[in-house]
Amino acid sequence: GDALVQAGFDVICHGTNHALDKGKKGLLNCLNFWKETYPDIAVLGIHDSQNSQEQIYIYEKEDIRIAVLNYTYGTNGIALPKDMPFAVDLLNEEKVISDLQKAEALADFTIICPHWGTEYQLNQSAEQETWAQLFVKHGADLILGTHPHVIQPIEWVTDEETGNKALIYYSLGNFVNWTSSSGKGIANRMVGGMAEVTLTRSDDQVLITEYDIEPIVCHLENGTNGVTVYKLTEYTEQLAEQNQILLQDPAFSLEYCQQLCETIWGTESQ
Repeated sequence: GDALVQAGFDVICHGTNHALDKGKKGLLNCLNFWKETYPDIAVLGIHDSQNSQEQIYIYEKEDIRIAVLNYTYGTNGIALPKDMPFAVDLLNEEKVISDLQKAEALADFTIICPHWGTEYQLNQSAEQETWAQLFVKHGADLILGTHPHVIQPIEWVTDEETGNKALIYYSLGNFVNWTSSSGKGIANRMVGGMAEVTLTRSDDQVLITEYDIEPIVCHLENGTNGVTVYKLTEYTEQLAEQNQILLQDPAFSLEYCQQLCETIWGTESQ
C-alpha cells in the first residue's frame, strides 16, 4: 500500500478474484489499512457496510466529474461472508446496471474497471464482449480491464440501440509482477500497458479526445527490490539479456516484447 501511494495512485481497485483469499478478516484488515494510513485514497470494489457499497465514487478534476466503478467476475470460489453480502462488488447484471444509472445521474463520465476475462489469453473472450456491450448500453464511457495477466486489444464499442460509445482496453496486462511458472508464453506476462486517455468538455458532454497506450516491461533481478518496471521505449537489449525471466522462458527478449505489442496493439510503442 505504501508503494502504491508513493507511485502516485489515487484510486485502488480491490475488486478482484483474490479479495477474499484471507477471508473476512483479511478484507477488513485491508480496508482498515487504507482508512487508518491513507484516508484520502479511494478504495473501490470491497466494503465493510451496505452503505459503502451503495455509494458511487466520484473523482472531480476542474469542471469534470468522473465516476469510477470496479467489479470482479468472482472470488476464487470463496463465498461472501454471511453477514457481509456487500463485501465484494461482483459482476452482477442488476447491480451493474443500477450503479451505472446512479453514475449517469451524478457524473459527466463513467469508467468501469472490471476484473474479467481468461488468464493468459491474448484476445478477449466472448464473455468479456457480452459484458462490454452491457456496460456501453447503460452508459459506461471507458473500460479498463484487468485479470488476464497479459495484454489484450483496445477497441471502440458502440451500442446500436442507444448510440452510446465507449473505449475498451480489454486487458492492460501486468503492471508489476513475478511468476513462479515456467514454459512457453510466460514471457507474455512481462509486458503490460498504461492507458493514456484525455478527456475534454464539449458543451454539456465530456468526450475522449485522445487515447493511447504506453507499453511497459517488468524487469526481474534476484535480491531485494529486484522487480522494476520500465517503459518499453526505455528498455534495452542489455537489460533484456539480464532479465531473470529468461530462466523460466528463454524466448524473452526486447524484440519479443516489441513484437507482442505490435501484434496486439498494432504498434510496439506509442
